[in-house]
Amino acid sequence: MNFISDNVYGAAPEILAAVARANEGTAASYGEDEWTARVVARLSEIFEREVAAFPVATGTAANALAIATLVPPYGAVFCHEESHLVLDECGAPEFFTGGARLVPLAGEHGKISPETIAAALARYQGGVHSPKPSAISITQATERGTIYRPAEIARIGGLARRQGLSLHMDGARFANALVHAGCSPAELTWKSGVDVLSFGATKNGALCAEAVVFFKPEMARDFEYRRKRGGHLLSKMRFVSIQLEAYLEQDRWLRQARRANALAQRMADGLRGLDGIEIVHPVEANEIFVRMPKRIVIRLRQAGAQFYEWIDEGSEHTLVRLVLSFLTPESDLENFLALLRA
Repeated sequence: MNFISDNVYGAAPEILAAVARANEGTAASYGEDEWTARVVARLSEIFEREVAAFPVATGTAANALAIATLVPPYGAVFCHEESHLVLDECGAPEFFTGGARLVPLAGEHGKISPETIAAALARYQGGVHSPKPSAISITQATERGTIYRPAEIARIGGLARRQGLSLHMDGARFANALVHAGCSPAELTWKSGVDVLSFGATKNGALCAEAVVFFKPEMARDFEYRRKRGGHLLSKMRFVSIQLEAYLEQDRWLRQARRANALAQRMADGLRGLDGIEIVHPVEANEIFVRMPKRIVIRLRQAGAQFYEWIDEGSEHTLVRLVLSFLTPESDLENFLALLRA
């Protein structure tokens, strides 16, 4: 019973099989192969416009290189205080930008509001004496398992345009957010004002494959040079690109996300009403945040359940995170709930 992360599970069998197929024969190096070209064309089709898309192997590379393309060394990036940019990238955005400042903002349920961003912007109007406001970054789904709906993104996107800022979206769990939102990929991104998307696939079935998607190709500017200089231009890029191609094939990415989300909803339904258990955020993707007594946490662990203890809330309670994968066995979910009922 492993609910630590969707990263703990393996890749989709179809993606593994595709990688094996790419191993046959020869192919051009450094992204000049046929699979990379097809992935860019497929992403343009999915997002209903011509995009500039660049495969990379990790989410950290996608986020940091995207931000570095948008933001100068003297710039400021406004993002949630729990975002991966702030807490989980080991300073990579600052490193690749050459020193830009991340401005962490508070926000309920893992989301930042236009009002909070505007208030922060007001403090960065010192001309050359303060970092130059350059970009906003939001996470989809958020670090608390919630999603931004198109109207919410549009409000942030409108603020960004008025202030001359770019809008970046960290889409490590973009597919999970998309199937919950029930709209098109275009509506959840560029039609709502997003300029650049870090398109995640690894958490939802790939081995190691992400893509940086620029909805205005001219904004990609020197991204190719940044990717190479940063050590993220793989010589055998076909093995990353074919993962993305298989991921997008026959809407596999959406089917897998729907199963993970559905399992999370089943888990949440089973948790509601149990004595001492409180779900603290809306369950909108494949993550559940649950406050429970420490005595229950101990018993669950003794029974073999694995999960992430998000926040120690003192002597009696802990906030834990449960993540469901498209590969999570239904029996694990049922066994976990049975332990709690007992």
